[in-house]
Amino acid sequence: MRIFICFIFILLLFFQNVKCQNSYAIMLHGGAGNITQENTKNSEQYKNALDSAMFIGENILKNGGSSLDAVEKVICFFEDCPLFNAGKGAVFNADGHNELDASIMDGKTLQAGAVAGVGDIKNPISAARLVMEKSGHVLLITDGASKFARENGLEMVDSSYFKTEKSWQRYLKAKKDDKHGTVGCVALDKSGNLAAGTSTGGMSMKKFGRVGDSPIIGAGTYANNNTCAVSCTGWGEFFIRNSIAFQINALMAFKNLSVSEAADYVINQVLTPQGGTGGVIVLDAKGNFAFSFNTTGMFRAVSKSDGTRFIKMFKE
Repeated sequence: MRIFICFIFILLLFFQNVKCQNSYAIMLHGGAGNITQENTKNSEQYKNALDSAMFIGENILKNGGSSLDAVEKVICFFEDCPLFNAGKGAVFNADGHNELDASIMDGKTLQAGAVAGVGDIKNPISAARLVMEKSGHVLLITDGASKFARENGLEMVDSSYFKTEKSWQRYLKAKKDDKHGTVGCVALDKSGNLAAGTSTGGMSMKKFGRVGDSPIIGAGTYANNNTCAVSCTGWGEFFIRNSIAFQINALMAFKNLSVSEAADYVINQVLTPQGGTGGVIVLDAKGNFAFSFNTTGMFRAVSKSDGTRFIKMFKE
């Protein structure tokens, strides 16, 4: 009888392990800010873009692809979509130029790569991955990042590629841009590996050379298989000062908080009291996920192998 019970127990562990190995999850965001039903006239376009991006990631993960591949390809889609403040359609700095930042991190190895202040790399997230895998460094900036990308065969473009009429008119009017479209993605693949990535054009009318949290590992992006994968969006200076992405990881590692508890803590107890605004997406190695933000809305979406799938833009 004991042998039989042990056999059943082993079978249950085996099937549980198989189930875990076949599970995957992906989360993405398109920025947080003053996003309401009243001021988001083209909400269907955003929803469709989020759906298309998620479909790309889902297919990669469903077919056994890596979380790194899913994160990179999803963010490439966002960078090619003029609706968001990343890649084409990125906001302009105070001097009328586009300065793009991106980062990516592998939760299995803790390797990471990033680029900052670039204006001629079509897909900065791909450059960030190259930095991680081929440079021996974590962060390359401006001309050095561009030279490295060119030497490694990435598609380069003239700076005019990133300009759209809508973003240019906003710059000419010198108004504070309402396009809170930093993009990010976190993913869990069938092997149980996490990855995170973030890409942005930064703040509208920012000073020349300003770098926000998106390319800073631990501030805007972080991934560790033992805890979680995080991508942030919002007022970058506050995310840098508080190491928001790493702090979520630390709360889970040292305080044993869940993804939702850790995410809500940094947004409500750390960011908000200081006057910072923004949001985070967080995913752990078991597929538990959380969105947390203190703005009126956040473009966000999630999909899991268990059938969970939704796209949201406004506060509940």
